[in-house]
Amino acid sequence: MKIKVHEIGDIRIAEIVSDEILINSPEEALQLIVDLYYQDFSKIIIREENIIPGFFDLKTGIAGEVLQKFSNYKAQLTIVGSFTKYPGKSIRDFIFESNKGRQVNFLESVEQAVERWSK
Repeated sequence: MKIKVHEIGDIRIAEIVSDEILINSPEEALQLIVDLYYQDFSKIIIREENIIPGFFDLKTGIAGEVLQKFSNYKAQLTIVGSFTKYPGKSIRDFIFESNKGRQVNFLESVEQAVERWSK
């Protein structure tokens, strides 16, 4: 895993770059948050493919548990990817509602994530 740093003024954003699944469980999400917090990051960009596929099946409960960790620790998360392959209405609604706020977003590119946090 590598961390690519994006800085906008005094805002530091960690873009996680990896070829592996990094979040298989809520515990691994928490460890990632803690590791990045101690490097002075509170905004995190991670790619869809770095998260266990079960995350995107809301029935598993993984998404809720993982995102609760980000909320509890006041870490903002953007998941970057193509979400059209998830046909369920529940996941589409979840993504739509999440994108209304600033805590968790699902966007198509890193550039969109950085731009969103620059406002």
